[in-house]
Parts: sequence; C-alpha cells; structure tokens
Amino acid sequence: MLWVLLVLLIIILIIAFNTIKIVKQSEVYIIERLGKFHKVADAGLTIIIPFVDHVRSVVSLKQQTMDIPPQGVITQDNVTITIDTVVFYRITDPAKAVYEIQNLKKGIEYLAITTIRDIVGKMDLDSTFSSRDTINDHLRVILDEATDQWGCKVDRVEVKDITPPADIRDAMEKQMNAERNKRALILQAEGERQSAITLAEGKKEAAILEAEADKEAKIRRATGEAEAIKKVAEAKAQEIHVVYDAMMKANPDDKLVQLKSLEALKEVANGSANKVFIPFEATKALGSLGAVAEVLKDKKKE
Repeated sequence: MLWVLLVLLIIILIIAFNTIKIVKQSEVYIIERLGKFHKVADAGLTIIIPFVDHVRSVVSLKQQTMDIPPQGVITQDNVTITIDTVVFYRITDPAKAVYEIQNLKKGIEYLAITTIRDIVGKMDLDSTFSSRDTINDHLRVILDEATDQWGCKVDRVEVKDITPPADIRDAMEKQMNAERNKRALILQAEGERQSAITLAEGKKEAAILEAEADKEAKIRRATGEAEAIKKVAEAKAQEIHVVYDAMMKANPDDKLVQLKSLEALKEVANGSANKVFIPFEATKALGSLGAVAEVLKDKKKE
C-alpha cells in the first residue's frame, strides 16, 4: 500500500507542476491547447490543463539589444568600410513575435544588414562620417516599419563604429594634420593682423589726443595772453583816467600840458617803432621850447 501512495503522490506533484505556472514580471507565456494558440499568460499565477495545454514560448517584454556583426559596406565612391551597429527593440505583440517569424533576432539582423548596405551605398565616404545621425534615423524608420508585422518595435539604432581601410585612415590623418596646421597658421596670421591694427589704432588715437592737447594748450595760451593784454590795457586806461582826473582838478595851464606831451613823446620815441607820428599840438610845444632854448643861449653869451 505504501508504494501505491508514493506513486499517487508523485503523480499529483507532476500534475500540479504542469498545472500551476508562475509568470515573472516583464514576461509572458504563449499557451497552446492541443497544438493551437490558446492565450497569452501575463505576469502572475496561471492555471493550465495538464497534457492538453502547454507553454509554447516565454517572451520577454523588456527592451532588448542586439549587436549586428560588423559588415563591410561599399560607399558610393567605391571605398570599402566596416560598420558596427546595435539595435534596441522590444516586443509589443508576443503572439506575432512567435508565430509570424521563425527567428525574430535573425530576421532583425538580416534586415539591418541589407538596410545598412543600401543606405551607405548611396553616400560617399565623407558623408558617412558626418551623417551618423541621419544613418541612425533612416535605419530605425526602415527597421521599425519592417518589423511591425512581427509584433516588434524598434526604438533606436546606433552606428557604434565606422572603420575605413588602413590606407584611407592614413590619408585622412594626414589631411587632418594639414587642416590643423592650416587653421593654426590662419589663426596666427589673424592674430598678428589684429595686433597690428590695434597698435596702429592706438598710435592714431595717441596722435589725435596729442594734437588736440596741443591745440587746447595753444588756445588756452592765446586766451591767457589776450586776457593779460586786456588787463594791462584796462590798467593803463585806468591810470590815464586817474592822471587825467588829477590834472583836471589841478586846473593845468598850456605849458604844463605841453610839458606832459613832450614826456609822452619821449616814451613813444624810446619804443621799437621806426616811425613816430607827432600830433600837431605837440609841434607847437616843441616850437615854444626851441624859442626858450635860443633865449637861454643868448643870455649865456652876454
């Protein structure tokens, strides 16, 4: 009896193992009943009928990555380059991913290889290096449209590396060095030119400021001299006015006026002028003085 109980216990455990299924998070089970698709079991506890239902496949709903093997591609200008690509995708319809294609990863890989060759074959070598974003976007759109019937969504495609032949790499490095040296020489020449322009502008500004300062100094000097002459003239006029007032108050006679006129003529004659204009009134005074001088001479002789 004991062995019968053991056999029954083993049968019950087998049935329970085949009946109760625990589906993990981010996974689904494709359940078939009698060889035909029955349902998609989501995460959690799932009960199936033993020997009638069975799990066809376990499908992950996580985003998955797939490295495309490096491929040799010929560009439009007949240069063979090697392109290394990675594809990011996720399953949106598990039933299609299982039943619409025999091997989803192989299908994505072959489709990516042919698409890369088609895209890069229409571009020259320089464009492949400068247009990685364009290649990525174009490749993603084509793969996404093609894999939609397989229940797959291509989220992103990245070209990891583009490797040209060794001789092309050497030529490109030499070209880059030449361009770098050229840019350095251009920058140096531009710096020297800018320095010369700045120096010339500085000298020009200095000369302008110096000329303006000299002009201002001359104007100030002339203004000062004119002011000084004006002050002297005013002082002389004031002095003459005072003398005149004093003379008017003293009630001078003609002889005193004539004597002052002679003194004024003496000062004028001592100046630097070559010609002296004597007023008519002064000549009368000179004549009177000449007559006085003759009288004095006659008295001395007697």
